[in-house]
Amino acid sequence: MLRLFKGSPPRILVAGFAAIILIGAVLLSQPFASAEGTALRYLDAIFTATSATCVTGLTVVDTGRYFSVPGQLILLLLIQIGGLGFMTMSTLIAIVLGRRISLRERIVLQEAMGQQHMQGIVDLIKRVLQYSLTIEGIAAVLFTIRFANDMPLGQAAYFGVFHAISFFNNAGFDLFGEYRSLTPYAEDPFVNIVTMALIILGGIGFVVIKDLLEYQRARKKLSLHTRVVLSMTAFLILFGAAVFFIFEYTNTLQPLSWRGKILASFFQSVSPRTAGVNTVELDDLRQASQFFLIILMFIGAGPGSTAGGIKITTVAALLAGVRTMLQGKRDIVLFHHRLAPDRILKALTVATLGVALVVVVTMVLSVTEQASFIRILFEAVSAFGTVGLSTGITPELSDIGRALLIFTMFAGRLGPITLAYALRPKQEKDLFRHPEGKLIIA
Repeated sequence: MLRLFKGSPPRILVAGFAAIILIGAVLLSQPFASAEGTALRYLDAIFTATSATCVTGLTVVDTGRYFSVPGQLILLLLIQIGGLGFMTMSTLIAIVLGRRISLRERIVLQEAMGQQHMQGIVDLIKRVLQYSLTIEGIAAVLFTIRFANDMPLGQAAYFGVFHAISFFNNAGFDLFGEYRSLTPYAEDPFVNIVTMALIILGGIGFVVIKDLLEYQRARKKLSLHTRVVLSMTAFLILFGAAVFFIFEYTNTLQPLSWRGKILASFFQSVSPRTAGVNTVELDDLRQASQFFLIILMFIGAGPGSTAGGIKITTVAALLAGVRTMLQGKRDIVLFHHRLAPDRILKALTVATLGVALVVVVTMVLSVTEQASFIRILFEAVSAFGTVGLSTGITPELSDIGRALLIFTMFAGRLGPITLAYALRPKQEKDLFRHPEGKLIIA
């Protein structure tokens, strides 16, 4: 696969994802991909292919009604490739064919998986496929059993497989039609719990899953990365559910039973962190709730996962830095481990670039689109965080708005730093250091 591309690992990742999107767009624009046999506009095909490959879930056409079965299967393939990463898929193909993974390919894999070390990267890729197929397979069976109560068994099995892959990869595409998502199952504990489990497992990252599975038979000690991801995930889910429950108790949650209120609160806390599935109408939420979901979408989930956003480890590092500054200490510490200064600098860079991109996209969309500011901001952050939640304005976007969100989804999936490294010219190494200066920071 790497022989098709030249350049640094970031450039290879950008070129690889772009190639998959273009191929997917060509296929989705063909008449056979449409249920009515009509060709989809190429801009809309690129938007849909980008949304699927970047596991976002924003749609300009109704997935369940517009696309034929072949078109839906193309979407499913794009979701799987995008969720696992094109380098992961190409490496697995190379392993099956018995080809040796070169050093250059291992370096790109290290970049794609967000790993600090190259050691064991090929073994991790093998486990990624094993974990993914196992989790998706179990979820597909569970969904099939549940959906068989509402539809014929064959259709239930198809729906089970599609939604298991879509939800585990945090894509958010669904086949229920009319942009309903999972609102018909708002009070169904089975569908809610299985879906939330898929979203969480897909969002914590494959490194964390591997660490948890090897906990008993290996070190019996979790890595710092795993502890930070799990603790931040638990905190955001519990805190998010409590905030949503309070804000929406007399609004969208009012018609639901107590069980439904609790399920909906937890679901809307889990999903915005990159899944793009909802059980209540987002356009009916109070603005305070919509803004809170925007914050969750911007944060995202764990690195090396199917999730987007600036990642919860970035937020944890920044919060630890703030705490250290307020306490007047020197070292930034998390779980009794000192963080290197370059980790904090990278976290600050990721957050700053993320904010800058969202601000620019929101400003432009505010000029080109006819919608309230909160809905435009919601859409921009949803695209950047590769979430896919929408207040309903995506199908109404202008061509400029659609093109802008295509770029935003692409940048959000690859990460602002990876995209910046890929686009920058070759840097010459500094041969000297400037003298240290003093800058007053308020």
